[in-house]
Amino acid sequence: MLRVMMISFLPVLLLACGSPAEKKKDTVPQSSPVQFSALSPKQKAYYESAIKPLYKSMLERTGFNGSILLAKNGEVVFEDYRGYANLSTKEPITESTTFHVASVSKTFTASVILRMMEQGRLQLSDPVEKYIPTFPYANITIKDLLTHRSGLPKYDHFMDNTRTEVTRVKNKKGRWVTRTKTYRIPVQVSGFATNYTVLQYMIDKRPPIEALPNRRYNYCNTNYAMLALVIEKISGLSYPKYMQDSVFRPLNMQHSFVFSIADTANYQPSYNYNNSVFKLDKLDCVYGDKNVYSTVRDLLQWDKALYEGTFIKPETQQLAYQPYSHETRGVRNYGLGWHLVLNPGEPPVIYHNGWWHGNNAVFKRMITDTATVIILGNKFNRNIWAAGKMSSALTGKADTTQVETDQ
Repeated sequence: MLRVMMISFLPVLLLACGSPAEKKKDTVPQSSPVQFSALSPKQKAYYESAIKPLYKSMLERTGFNGSILLAKNGEVVFEDYRGYANLSTKEPITESTTFHVASVSKTFTASVILRMMEQGRLQLSDPVEKYIPTFPYANITIKDLLTHRSGLPKYDHFMDNTRTEVTRVKNKKGRWVTRTKTYRIPVQVSGFATNYTVLQYMIDKRPPIEALPNRRYNYCNTNYAMLALVIEKISGLSYPKYMQDSVFRPLNMQHSFVFSIADTANYQPSYNYNNSVFKLDKLDCVYGDKNVYSTVRDLLQWDKALYEGTFIKPETQQLAYQPYSHETRGVRNYGLGWHLVLNPGEPPVIYHNGWWHGNNAVFKRMITDTATVIILGNKFNRNIWAAGKMSSALTGKADTTQVETDQ
């Protein structure tokens, strides 16, 4: 979890004197397509001058190795490409360098499911076994998977030689609380696992659930690995093929793809903070929860499609931006494939972060201000998540929210 970080800077003062930034207080997510208004050269220069000092202090000075893009009204106002795609060969990072976007992939999987709902091919209330007949857990719906309320065990635990047990105990004050313990277990899986390997493991081993369905929010990658299988069952195509044909190509995301077991010979290395290489892992071929590779410019295309309602309808997006973790106190919540920050009286923040091995990512959307921050890195840098707060330069107010660091 990242600590709260206050950002103060000169542009906030400039806003009070008639800067190009727009002040909006509407807290209701969009319910109609956005009609972008073009930025003037003066506005673009203003935003760029506000962003540069933040970028320098928050990323450039911290060894950032990756790509960054900030957009306002669908237009790029700042971007930079820094470091190496491959530290051994010194191949430079460019605008066409793809990065593993980790859990930002969930925004695609969720939106495809919602599009299939619009097409009448599924309902969110449908049980999972309607599409995956061998699914071994009862009373879990598509919506439970989308909202992380299924109670399913985490495949990245039970297939990685660990087991998680969740118990309810009384604390010192006599209140019932949830406690989670993780244990090492014998090696269960060898070779590369796929989504079907995960499903078969759950069929054969029945790892215990962590909660009853729709009882509580528990972020779990298994949910989205199963949603990818639902997409395959309905479409008759592999998830990578469906995404290429129905998402990336139509939206002109020219450099985006889904990594699968067929791509292991072309694996792109990622790095830890100390430059050590993350080698190809047995869980690297499971998709839906992760494994979309993209660029900051391609993700801007995705962002624009959402604003303009060209992939799923605005009213469907509004459904996705509603909070479903009602038992969780505080302003942070989860919708349908999106993290939410819902401060009373303030515009909503719709976002997803990501982490997988050395890759970490930020995809942050201030939809009331039509402002977006996209940051992708292939060398682990915790500051990437904190740098999502550079949104302040686009909205005119300090970003003091806490955000999740996702797996």
